[in-house]
Amino acid sequence: MPLALYALTVGAFGIGVTEFVIMGLLIDVGKDLGVSIAAAGLLISGYALGVVFGAPILTAVTARWPRKSVLLGLMAIFTLGNLACALAPSYEALMTARLFTALAHGAFFGVGSVVATKLVAADKQASAIAIMFTGLTVANIIGVPFGTWLGQTFGWRSTFFAVAAVGVAALAVIALLVPRENEAPEASDWRTDLRALMRPAVLIGLLTTVLGYAGVFALFTYIAPALKDVTGFSEAAISPILLVFGAGLVVGNLAGGKLADRNLRLALYATLIALVLALGLMTFALENKIAAVIFIFLLGAAGFATVAPLQIWVLQKAEGAGQSLASSFNIAAFNLGNALGAWLGGLVIADGAGLPYLPLAAASFPLLALGALAWGLSLDNRQIPAAARG
Repeated sequence: MPLALYALTVGAFGIGVTEFVIMGLLIDVGKDLGVSIAAAGLLISGYALGVVFGAPILTAVTARWPRKSVLLGLMAIFTLGNLACALAPSYEALMTARLFTALAHGAFFGVGSVVATKLVAADKQASAIAIMFTGLTVANIIGVPFGTWLGQTFGWRSTFFAVAAVGVAALAVIALLVPRENEAPEASDWRTDLRALMRPAVLIGLLTTVLGYAGVFALFTYIAPALKDVTGFSEAAISPILLVFGAGLVVGNLAGGKLADRNLRLALYATLIALVLALGLMTFALENKIAAVIFIFLLGAAGFATVAPLQIWVLQKAEGAGQSLASSFNIAAFNLGNALGAWLGGLVIADGAGLPYLPLAAASFPLLALGALAWGLSLDNRQIPAAARG
């Protein structure tokens, strides 16, 4: 694979750290800025909303720009945003800085996905996207735990300074390694891009992404209390178990990309079915410690195995000049699924069903995603390109 793909991976790593590391620093941030844990938690929601709304807007605004220039500009926003987070004098300033930083998130993955597909042959495009997203998975395994330790040891601001340094490194490697000859977008305007986005196959692809990831986060948001209260693990054991989840993310991400390169339709169905089974069977696995750890790995693998197939499907169905916008909307859809799943999972718990039944409820979302997928493929009269079928 071209070295330029790994330059994109560095950017994805930094973005993954800045999104998720705040979860481990909420207590420190709250104490330092004089706000409650609940208020500090809104820094997570604010970032997610910034991704949802910022991704399509920023992608549309930069649609006529050379893609390498867009990537460099996005990493500059990311770097400056993290510096602003590190220097924020108040809660309001930190929230504003988080929102500013989030603008780069969805657009980077959206434009980066398009660039990644241009760097390789047609039969390697899904694997190329998977390699870029490996940065996000490694961020969860290594970056977030290290960033949390750094913030708890030297103060939460040190974490954001460190992530800003990652942004500088990403700027350097993208400038050095991403070739200009692969950057020129097709001429378009927002009307053309919007027409591509409004194609039924694209919209149903976005719906599939939302539903699939709502299932993942309906459970994963509450996995710590589930492992503690249902399975009986100690609090000290939860962090190592989450590393197992992270290992599953890496394996599933790369496997999903390879399967999508061989047969896209098979990959779409197989990964969603695997996600339904992983979530549904987790209901029983939580009753046994060994089984719970195994299924934590399988949940991570099945959840992230869907990423490359869904991203490449949306790219293929958008076609041409609308690809960057559609790809960015798909990243926004992932984040919308994150927020929706966390909210609905909380409702399941609050309504009295409780943590033991949360995995079964979560499995209903990828089951609905399977229905949406079948609907989308039945409406799609165009064949998947032969290169994607294998």
